[in-house]
Amino acid sequence: MVSAAEQMAANTSWAALGRATELRKRIFFTLGLLIVYRIGTYIPVPGIDGIALREFMDEAATGIGGMLNMFTGGAISRMGIFALGIMPYISASIIVQLLAAMVPSLQHLKKEGEAGRKKINQYTRYGTVFLATVQAWGLAVSLEAGDLVTDPGMFFRIACVITLVGGTMFLMWLGEQITARGVGNGISLIIFVGIIAEIPAALAQFFEQGRTGTLSPAVIIGVIVMIILVIAFVVFMERALRKIHIQYPRRQVGMKIYDGGSSHLPIKVNPAGVIPAIFASSLLLLPVTVSTFSGNQTSPVMSTILAYFGPGQPLYLLFFTAMIVFFTYFYTQNVAFKTEDVAENLRNQNGFIPGIRPGKRTEEYLDYVVVRLLVLGSAYLAAVCLLPEVLRSQLAIPFYFGGTSVLIVVSVTMDTVSQVQSHLLAHQYEGLLEKSQLRGKRRPAAPKAPSRR
Repeated sequence: MVSAAEQMAANTSWAALGRATELRKRIFFTLGLLIVYRIGTYIPVPGIDGIALREFMDEAATGIGGMLNMFTGGAISRMGIFALGIMPYISASIIVQLLAAMVPSLQHLKKEGEAGRKKINQYTRYGTVFLATVQAWGLAVSLEAGDLVTDPGMFFRIACVITLVGGTMFLMWLGEQITARGVGNGISLIIFVGIIAEIPAALAQFFEQGRTGTLSPAVIIGVIVMIILVIAFVVFMERALRKIHIQYPRRQVGMKIYDGGSSHLPIKVNPAGVIPAIFASSLLLLPVTVSTFSGNQTSPVMSTILAYFGPGQPLYLLFFTAMIVFFTYFYTQNVAFKTEDVAENLRNQNGFIPGIRPGKRTEEYLDYVVVRLLVLGSAYLAAVCLLPEVLRSQLAIPFYFGGTSVLIVVSVTMDTVSQVQSHLLAHQYEGLLEKSQLRGKRRPAAPKAPSRR
């Protein structure tokens, strides 16, 4: 039987957007900050030789430089102030979340509610500054080694570090503002917009390869069909749910007895969403961000790492798969779906799973279900991210047609649309409550007649 909330959600019309003033403000706020981000990708770091950089990026676009360019929205190909992108913040978040699962003091902070969350966010910001500083210094040294700087020296290195670290911290602030006051997840939307903005140029390059004969028409049609199939598969898997039946007992409130009800606890096949793919990609980009611009000056150790962990290489695919599986389990159990909290909430609401005792047994049962669901969820993420990558590396097509970029674009789009619909549904609820309050108001009492003296 369809609930009233589900029926209202099904009847939600996009025409209601014109009446949802708060939602419109959130959407315009989000769009405004994303436009600021795109403008920042075109503001160059001072002291860069633009002509030499353009020639270098034309050669590196088919290698790891293409992946860096994808995740920074094209900023690294222009050496804009956002050249490091949001990846240092994501890497710092990974490190802090891993430590929070192992260090007792951080575990205690996680249980302190809002105050503990603010403290952990503060540690994440400190980690972001440290990682961004290290990467920016290495990038400045690499730019000098690659003869891409007009006036090399300590002044350029300091200016480059200050500019790039400031750009990363500003991006982190933008993402937090979008999450708090806009629509959707700010960090994911920044990566999403960076990919979307560069897709037209990638399409032009792709079709130009077909025109010049580099790619055959059959390959072009095959790549288009593959992208469509991947999009359909991602949509299907992101909407797949495992529903657990929840029963509520009869209860007495005052002199009235209310019958028990039933509902479902929906668990997504992939509760972590696109986060594992982003985390895994950020870890793969860590060792190569610094060495991308160094050219022939790369150390033997770094050259070996780049040779074995380049896109399409067996070790790259193996490490990418392992990181996706690990972060799918880790992020789900620590952030996306905490079985301990869900079991506690069910017990507080007097709900229970038929045949399972509330409390610890419910938590164990939910762990049992989630762990087995994540086998399918992690396999789905790995397949979507890796299979197109293998074909892409063999055919030398742009990075924007790889599985990771398609997964990010589709998942972030679905999540943002879902949040917009949630805001519209809340607006409808507010309208219904206002109408019911107006109908429930009592008529004003008639004025009393003046008493006789």
